Amino acid sequence: MPKPIVAVVGRPNVGKSTLVNRLAVSRDAIVHESRGVTRDRSYHTTDWNGREFVLIDTGGIESVKSKDVFAPRIREQALAACDEADVIIFVVDGTVGVTDEDEEVARVIRKTDKPCFLCVNKMDDPASDTPIWDFWSLGVGEPLPISAGHGHGTGDLLDAVVAAFPEEVDEPEDEDDDVLDVAIIGRPNVGKSSLANRLARKNRSIVSDVAGTTRDAIDTMIEWKGQRFRLVDTAGMRKKTQVHEDVEYYSLVRGLEAMDRADVCLLVVDASVGVTEQDQKLLGMAVDRGCAIVLLLNKWDLITTEQQRTEVGESLAQRMVFAPWAPSINISALTGRAIDKVLEATVRAAANHAQQIPTPKLNALLTQLRESGHTVSEKGRRLKIQYGAQTGSKPPVFTFWCNAPDLVDDNFERYLENRLREAFDLTGTPIRMKFRRKSED
Repeated sequence: MPKPIVAVVGRPNVGKSTLVNRLAVSRDAIVHESRGVTRDRSYHTTDWNGREFVLIDTGGIESVKSKDVFAPRIREQALAACDEADVIIFVVDGTVGVTDEDEEVARVIRKTDKPCFLCVNKMDDPASDTPIWDFWSLGVGEPLPISAGHGHGTGDLLDAVVAAFPEEVDEPEDEDDDVLDVAIIGRPNVGKSSLANRLARKNRSIVSDVAGTTRDAIDTMIEWKGQRFRLVDTAGMRKKTQVHEDVEYYSLVRGLEAMDRADVCLLVVDASVGVTEQDQKLLGMAVDRGCAIVLLLNKWDLITTEQQRTEVGESLAQRMVFAPWAPSINISALTGRAIDKVLEATVRAAANHAQQIPTPKLNALLTQLRESGHTVSEKGRRLKIQYGAQTGSKPPVFTFWCNAPDLVDDNFERYLENRLREAFDLTGTPIRMKFRRKSED
């Protein structure tokens, strides 16, 4: 059966993300003293006493009169989390008392017919006699004193939460072997969240014209033509010299972690700006991590002249010259242009990323190359490749046994890679080549 879902809600800066990290025994949720650090809802899998469940960390629900430009959308995301949840944890600040914003959150929760646990946070001293009886006025149940920072009361809270879950039904576990992990990466404000929403055909992430709107990485499961994808809409990545806020630093780290666990990276580029140096660096980071890659030139609906198309093409050729094998698609997340092509290219890149080329076919290619006579020689020595085999995948790794590995230079590596790509479909995936010494007979 599906894992139960627990939504953690409350006004800003009451310690929701700290509590999520405590309950999930992780540091997935960004924690900062600023209001509104968590904007989208993010998901964290954990378990208690053998019962697995999903925690949803939500943005702080602010008053409808709030001047924060993100407040209405944060509110929508928090309400969506309540709709998804089987159990709700309502967090308030015990050092402040009941506020108007707390009462507004309570009104939302009272409209749901779901178990709710009212957690009075920041009660760091278990022996304290600080009164919490005034939180009864919220009308959502008994106030439970906890300290997310120190862990006081969280074990009792988890016992109560798990006891409120729907009865567990034994079913075969879903296999995740066929799920493709896809990281959506790119500079801030290039349309990553819009693309994620378009692919998922629902508003899972907050979309805004303000750079840096997405701060946490968010997972979304979708299915297309029988193939399941796990989309990770990562925070926009700026140059490290521009990452002044702690929050942006942790978002950058989160994006790199998303690359590390991705099968395919969709690198979103703003076509109206062209391919920038930062886009080039992001591509290099994905290549270094061995990810399959598809380049998406977004906002193509803004490209209306032949000159603009030429400029985009020139920037692509200049910046992405080291990865000509990465396919590029002109898309518009706003209008939906070429969205199916994105998923089609993702599946193809993932298949090439994971493929295993038979050793006889690889050595047949090497025989042809030997007959062509192209090799490297130096001071009377001549490079001879005896045979090769694929020794790894995701990305494909090819090991070649030869008489003099030290003779292999960059030019020969490029030559051999080009011949491999001509002979086998390696579109969308980087490859690794290793050269080992083998004594001649």
